[in-house]
Parts: sequence; structure tokens; C-alpha cells
Amino acid sequence: MYPKPNPTFFLVIIFAVVLSFKKLAAQEKPLTINWNNTLAVSKTIPTLQVVYNPMLRANSPIHKASFEALKNISADYVRYVPWFPYPKAAVAELKAPTATETFWDFQYADPALTDFMEATKGHPPVINFSTIPVWMFKTAKPVVYPTDPDLPFWEYNQGKELRDSTGKEVAGYFARVFSWYTKGGFTDELGKFHKSGHHYKFPYWEVLNEPDLEHRMSPQLYTRIYDAVVLELKKISPETKFVGISVALETDPQWFEYFLNPVNHKPGVPLDGISYHFYGRPASLDQQIDSYQYSFFDQANGFLDRVRYIENIRKRLSPNTFTHINEIGTILQNRDYKGVIPDGYWNLSGAMFAYLYVELSKIGIEVAGESQLVGYPTQFPDVTMINWKTGKPNARYWVLKLIKDNFGPGDKLVPANSNHPDVVAQAFITAGGKKLLLINKTNKTINLKLPVMQGATLQTVDVNTGDNPIANAEVKPGAFMVKPFAVTVIKIKE
Repeated sequence: MYPKPNPTFFLVIIFAVVLSFKKLAAQEKPLTINWNNTLAVSKTIPTLQVVYNPMLRANSPIHKASFEALKNISADYVRYVPWFPYPKAAVAELKAPTATETFWDFQYADPALTDFMEATKGHPPVINFSTIPVWMFKTAKPVVYPTDPDLPFWEYNQGKELRDSTGKEVAGYFARVFSWYTKGGFTDELGKFHKSGHHYKFPYWEVLNEPDLEHRMSPQLYTRIYDAVVLELKKISPETKFVGISVALETDPQWFEYFLNPVNHKPGVPLDGISYHFYGRPASLDQQIDSYQYSFFDQANGFLDRVRYIENIRKRLSPNTFTHINEIGTILQNRDYKGVIPDGYWNLSGAMFAYLYVELSKIGIEVAGESQLVGYPTQFPDVTMINWKTGKPNARYWVLKLIKDNFGPGDKLVPANSNHPDVVAQAFITAGGKKLLLINKTNKTINLKLPVMQGATLQTVDVNTGDNPIANAEVKPGAFMVKPFAVTVIKIKE
């Protein structure tokens, strides 16, 4: 006896076959572009940040290559941050002045800043000497930092209450640092002039970094410090514009509601610009790269919703204030990550930046800054744009260069649809012609059907290019293969 056929089983098979045919049919739909419908006109400048660490010192094996990479990218509004884990380079006055002596010392701060200014010559930078000398805070005992300038000291930022609650002492410190680099020197607390010979132009100055984490400031304290610093620096350089807030976590609306309300500032304090940060992270410690992609892009979409919310606050309270999102990146665990970083991770991180660049352009954000030029073990190795072992730029760098060389303010964004759920397509009408940006959000090769693009050329960064420069090719007719985590720009021949 044979068993009777099960009708339900056959129905399931038929349903699965129908779904498969539907999926194949969907993949056969060609990519579409509507060149006659402008979604937005971009204001967004793609750029990066440079955070001081010992790998940027002259004795580092990757010093020369790192600054050459910075020079070659030719970006505007590069953010430079001497950061608190290296107090000797980040703080120019590590001891409080006495009745007879001051302790100003720029020997560790000067060389890297000089190299930075040379590498970005001709492009306006954003300078952020972000660290307040810890002796200006009330602490249980003096903070003792390492004598070795290259040894990170993550406990430097202690204290939550300033010993001078008005912020004038902090403002005086930053005014002298600013004058050291822009006016050839400064007069110290005891009336002695310190000559630097520096006469740089600082068109943008950002006041502190991540105050919500560093010293755990309230919006009220931060705003008081901002006002005091800005009023002092404007006396020295009236043309300089100032960037405020700079929070790590943009999830607390009170920062934006308080700071962007002009009534909370002293007369004469401008609200030129604000900044904040975003890093995608794995959802759990046991995730692998095939899962990172979902966490990173899901979190990016959540971040974009918060950007739109913040933009509503900004437009309501201070519509002429610009926005710099000047730290965009991905972090696998912590600053001292020791796990194996798969090669494709750099492409995935670059793809996420490219995606955020597109979406931030639609929203109207002025600056999208990738973080950071150089990282390495103990200094967020997963955030680097330079291979700390070889000095070669990695895929994150090449994606930024690809975006920067092809897109920028004034571009018209027009609708494009890849007709594939895992490939982002965005078309642009640029000064250099019509271009199509494709971003593969997944760790798999995807076949697309492109419309006829006779004579089109492409530039791409994908898992095959690795630490090598952007690949160039002609667009051939037929199925178009988008490599895993690829970011591709197609220039369409007119």
C-alpha cells in the first residue's frame, strides 16, 4: 500500500515555487532613475576627524603616511582634536600657576598640530582643543598623570564642579591657547609674554568634546562654559565661528532644547553651529560580520530619526545655526578591542558612512565627518581609516575619498530605485555630470539590471580592493554585479 498524497504538502511546494519565481522576477526589474524630480539640493560636505595619539608623532612608523593620506583627501572642515588620554599633548598648562611661576608647555601639542595644518593647507579646519586642565575642577586629591607622553591615561578627566563656577578661568586658558596658535603668543597669568611664532587662521573652533561624558556636564554648565569661552575668543578673532554641544549621545533632547534657545546665552554670544556624534555597534558580543550589517544599518536608521527630531528643535529655536555631525563610525566593543577584525568589516563600515552621507544630504546637514584618521589597539582600532601596521589607507578612507571626490554641496539628489532591498541607489546631478551611487548593505554579491548606460564608467570600493585605491572600470551591458559591501559611483555619459 502506498500512502495517500497529502494535498497540504503539494500546496506548500507550489507556494514556494511561486514565491521563488516572484523573487526572480523582482530581481529582473531594472534600476530606475527619475532625473526630472529633485528630492533635495545637498549642503553636505563629507570630511573626517583627526584625533591626536602617539601614532601621529614624528617618531611613529606611520606618521608620514598618515599625514600624506590626510593631505591627499583634500577635505574641508577636517576636525582636529587633541584628546584627554594624552594630557601632555592635550593640555598646555598641566599645573596651576603659583604666585611666582606658570607651567605652560606646548612641546607635545605643537608638532602634530603643525603637521595637521600643513596637511590641510588651503582647506578650512575645525580646531577643538577639548580638554580643560583638571586642576580647574574640584577633586578629592590632585590628579597624577604619567610622565610618559605616549602612555594613555583615561582617568585624567576627573571632577564635575569647576573651582571657578563662572567659567572665566576656563575661558582664560583657552584664550591663551588660541592666541599661542593665531597671534604669535600670549601673556600668562603673571604678565609674562610667551612667544610662539604661530599665526594660523582658525575659522572654526569647537568648544569642548563630548561634555555629556567628559566630566558628565549638565547642559546648563556646558552652556555657561561655552559662553565664557566664546566671548573671550571673539575678542581675539571676531571672524571665527564656533561649534557647540558636541555630545556623544544625542538621545537627550534637553541638550538641544537648552543650548539652542538664545535666552539661555549671554548677550553677544553667537549660535553659529552645533555638533554631535554617532557610532554603530554590534547588538551583542557574539555577533559575526554577517550580523553586524543588520545592527549597523538598523542603528543608522534610528540615528537618522533622531537627527530629524533634533533638526526640528534647531529650526524652531535657532534656524540659522549649522549642524556638523563630525564623528561617524563603527565600534566593535571598546577602545582596546583585541579581537580579529575581518577584512570585510572596513568595507561594511565604509558602506554605512556612505549611506548616512546620502540620508544626511536629504535632511540638509552641513557636515558629515568620518571618524577617525588613525586608531590602533588601545585607541579604538576598529575606528581607524589607516592600517596601523602598514600605514596604508583602508576601505573606510577610500569610501570617504570616493564620496568626497564625486559629491558635495549644490548637488541635486533625484530618485533612484535599485529594485533590490539590499542595495541603496541614489542618483545625483552634479557639476561633473549625472552620477549614480550604489551601496550594497550586505556581505553577498548582488546582481542588478541596469538601464542602458552607453559609455558609463564606474569607481568602486569593495572587498576586492581592500587597502588598495579606488578601482576604475567601464560599465558593461548585461547583469551588473555589486560586490559585498561595495560602494560604487557610476558616471553616466551625457
